[in-house]
Amino acid sequence: MKTPSRPRWSPAPALRLSLALHAAGLAGFALHPAAWPWVAGALIGNHALLGAAGMVPRTRLLGPNLTRLPGAARARGEVALTFDDGPDPQGTSEILAILARHGAKASFFCVGRRALAHPETVRAIVGGGHSVENHSHTHATAFACKGPWGLAREVATAQGAIRAAAGTTPRFFRPPFGFRSPFLDPVLARQGLLQATWTRRGFDTAFGDPAALLRRLTRNLAAGDILLLHDAGSARTPSGEPVARAVLPPLLARIEASGLRAVSLPMALAP
Repeated sequence: MKTPSRPRWSPAPALRLSLALHAAGLAGFALHPAAWPWVAGALIGNHALLGAAGMVPRTRLLGPNLTRLPGAARARGEVALTFDDGPDPQGTSEILAILARHGAKASFFCVGRRALAHPETVRAIVGGGHSVENHSHTHATAFACKGPWGLAREVATAQGAIRAAAGTTPRFFRPPFGFRSPFLDPVLARQGLLQATWTRRGFDTAFGDPAALLRRLTRNLAAGDILLLHDAGSARTPSGEPVARAVLPPLLARIEASGLRAVSLPMALAP
């Protein structure tokens, strides 16, 4: 299923203001060179604010960001399950088996180089009726600090790697850790990608308590929510089981008991 195509890129209001501030600063410096400390201070402050905004995963200040499903999906009682950081031959396969038992669908945000290493797992995701999406090529810790060309390489290389492994083209992008750069949105627009983060997450890479994870994911759970888990790199329970795998059966049972249905992002955004 295809998601609605994105319009030609247009800077978000915060970026428009930033560009206007830079233009005004250059004009002010040209007219009054002695005012350069004030101009420099204003521009440094502007960059600091944009950088801080990029550290907020759910922000829309720097461009479109899907954090909840649209009205039609909410009316259908849908929630989106999403998994990050795979594919992982064992972890992803175990999660696919649980989803299949419950008749649930999900979106897997894949790291490009992992998709190249495990194409058979990517094909299993698609074969199960799920979607594969773009989570950058290397999942670099400093992803949000890269310049426009570095971001373009990360996104485009991953897009090609995942397309080659899956036979389908990702429609959504999730930056590593949810952190984004002011330069990211035009890169996504050129690739036809929409950023998607989440409504709620369980912090399953940091904490291994399935009961606490379930509470975080289901507290005030409602139609339209986008839930974040990990099919690779999940923390371990005291018994050594990946906590994302341990929590998934009770999470799906809770979703079903609430009269909701777990779907992938393309399914939720389909007409």
